[in-house]
Amino acid sequence: MTSAADIKDELFASAIPGKREVLSRFFKTGEGEYGEGDLFIGVPVPAQRSIVKQYFPMDMDEIAILLSSEFHECRMTGLLFLVRLYEKSDEEQKKAVFSFYLSHTHYINNWDLVDLSAPQIVGDYLLNKKSERKLLKQLAKSKSLWERRIAIVSTLTLIKKNEFIDTLEIAQLLSNDKEDLIHKATGWMLREVGKKDYDTEFNYLKEHYKQMNRTTLRYAIERFDGKTKNQFLLGRI
Repeated sequence: MTSAADIKDELFASAIPGKREVLSRFFKTGEGEYGEGDLFIGVPVPAQRSIVKQYFPMDMDEIAILLSSEFHECRMTGLLFLVRLYEKSDEEQKKAVFSFYLSHTHYINNWDLVDLSAPQIVGDYLLNKKSERKLLKQLAKSKSLWERRIAIVSTLTLIKKNEFIDTLEIAQLLSNDKEDLIHKATGWMLREVGKKDYDTEFNYLKEHYKQMNRTTLRYAIERFDGKTKNQFLLGRI
């Protein structure tokens, strides 16, 4: 069975010169920024996916070691292993992976880590378990920026199945959030609702847009025609 140490070695061997500095700037690792102190090796996600494909399967104890790493790519690769494990599992094992994920959210601490794992694990697990979706509201009320982002981004899986209620309810809970990354994620999910059902998104926005964060609104109306965009932005809907 592959060890976390093996994967770390592979990641360092796959590093691209100069990429570490680029990623460090892109993911805002400076003082006071959302990714403050995060360390990068310099490995793009496609290369990480190739490593996962080559070395899968991996025991969850080893995945936990990757998730606890100081290096961003180790955590990401650990999550990609976890997503693949979830996809290959039966229902009992999927529940175990889902629980493991939720118990390690303190390591899922940047937007890319959330976005490439939450819909695939949390969203998929809750798809046929409506009675358990109250978890999303609990996460949306978390003090953790990343748990709040997990809450809204996980609903992407539900949206793809034409289930919009949870997205709209979470969007409302997050409407007064102070973090820009939550505003962007919320607007993104509302836009995704509109891709599936224009009227549902439009009617939600019509009711709530005047109290909505400006960034959320701009992301949400991105696919609207120019006239409708302007009407929303000018408060004339």
